Amino acid sequence: MSFPTDLEIAEAAKIQHIKKIAKKIGIADDDLEYYGKFKAKIPLKYIDEEKIKKSKLILVSAINPTPAGEGKTTVSVGLTDGLNKIGKKAIAVLREPSLGPVFGVKGGAAGGGYAQVIPMVDINLHFTGDFSAIEKANNLLSALIDNNLQNKKFTLNIDPRTITWKRVMDMNDRALRNIVIGLGGANNGITREEGFNITPASEVMAILCLSKDFEDLKNRLGNIFVGYTFEKKPIFARDLKAENAMAILLKDAIKPNLVQTLEGSPAILHGGPFANIAQGTNTIIATKMGLSLADYVVTEAGFGADLGAEKFLHIKCHYAKLKPDAYVLVATIRALRYHGGAKKGEYEIPNLPFLKNGFENLAKHIENAFKFGLQPIVAINRFATDAEDEIEFLKTECAKLGVKAILAEEFAKGGDGMTELAEEVARCSFECGNDFIPLYKVEDSVEFKIETIAKEVYGAESVVYSQKAKNQLKTIYDLGFDKVPICMAKTPKSLTDDETKIGRPTNFKITVREFEFAAGAGFIIPILGDMMRMPGLPSVPAAEGMFIDKNGKITGLS
Repeated sequence: MSFPTDLEIAEAAKIQHIKKIAKKIGIADDDLEYYGKFKAKIPLKYIDEEKIKKSKLILVSAINPTPAGEGKTTVSVGLTDGLNKIGKKAIAVLREPSLGPVFGVKGGAAGGGYAQVIPMVDINLHFTGDFSAIEKANNLLSALIDNNLQNKKFTLNIDPRTITWKRVMDMNDRALRNIVIGLGGANNGITREEGFNITPASEVMAILCLSKDFEDLKNRLGNIFVGYTFEKKPIFARDLKAENAMAILLKDAIKPNLVQTLEGSPAILHGGPFANIAQGTNTIIATKMGLSLADYVVTEAGFGADLGAEKFLHIKCHYAKLKPDAYVLVATIRALRYHGGAKKGEYEIPNLPFLKNGFENLAKHIENAFKFGLQPIVAINRFATDAEDEIEFLKTECAKLGVKAILAEEFAKGGDGMTELAEEVARCSFECGNDFIPLYKVEDSVEFKIETIAKEVYGAESVVYSQKAKNQLKTIYDLGFDKVPICMAKTPKSLTDDETKIGRPTNFKITVREFEFAAGAGFIIPILGDMMRMPGLPSVPAAEGMFIDKNGKITGLS
């Protein structure tokens, strides 16, 4: 099997003016806000709650991935093309890429091969400026906080030692995790400890993704917890009169972005939280927009199903009042070899014993799907190095668990390589009886919710808390922030909080190192193990392999 070259992909792409894509889904030219010829924003008036009830929502997640990822976005794009190939009206609704992975190790998030959203370079870089707006709104609040510390006339008397709000930047930069600001004398602010998260981990990103409309956005921004006064009174963004100015910066970012696939299927990209350190799925507004404009919406939840799918179900579905009608689990044979013990350099070498050992990781994710009341369909995202006996083994073992496994060949064949999967997804969305059941109630105690995820989803034996986490947990209860969903921050590489424990580990404990909480977004963030909310670059960043010539042609960006 041969894979397409960049030239073949370029020649195959019949990229259409965005107004033609909009026309397919019933959006009037006059309603589009154009960003050049191939990108546009859609006004929120196209959300139709009655149409939403009739459309089918398809969730795509995956097994625990290798560092390069296992192709959820590629499968999602290909599945959308496949559904349109078989005569369905389908839209892909996906996240926007962050510059951190683009210039780091993982690359962009626009798909690959013949299953891409385009214009890929624009999407992977600044796109329509949503990330910049989120970053600016976040850092405006930071500036207002530090200005108030300096202001003797209108001070809120905030204790700088209690400030929990951090600045953000959309880049992997470990040196900014813990810093000191306000140096250089009295005119340069109050000296205090500060830190940066990456923009996808910003609570402003989470708020954008979980808001139902602009008023809801403003209210949630006002509810952001900042810290305490010296008198132990809690301070929120609304006390700094920040919510309106922050919302002004987000007035365009709240509108979903319309683009297209290589095959001309509509695609909506909006919001971009990571699933390992945030909730890992696109905006509620974009998902509802897709359901209003098409009969099938294909969406993906980041990283493995232990992170992305769990958060999609417990956080997004809770606030959006949605549930998936079909559930696709992406697996690659190379990742299952990895989980079976293959070392770096061996992932691409056929090895049935490794695959047999690694299958337990997929089996756990299948088991979890049934716990949530969902019937999974396994998509075997095919690579050139997959051996026929490995493919047959995977199909047979899935069948033993009551699950159908289907080859996904979107990378090499586009929508034509996805029609079998599309047929099964369409059938299952009507006939499989998917009825999502949360594993916990938001009214449950924080400890119970964390323990439920750890034991039921990860397979842990128990949960332990550091002293710092115990102290922060008391604060969460004191502030009344406990009756919300949980958003775990942990490694995506393992079902545990230790990335070296591959496959399906047993007899392990989960350690909650500390907590952050997002009062505006509406969830609690237990930070597990050594997880960081500001990633670092790898030893050889992807940025080093990029090139732009004098004519502006870019290579090495994918």
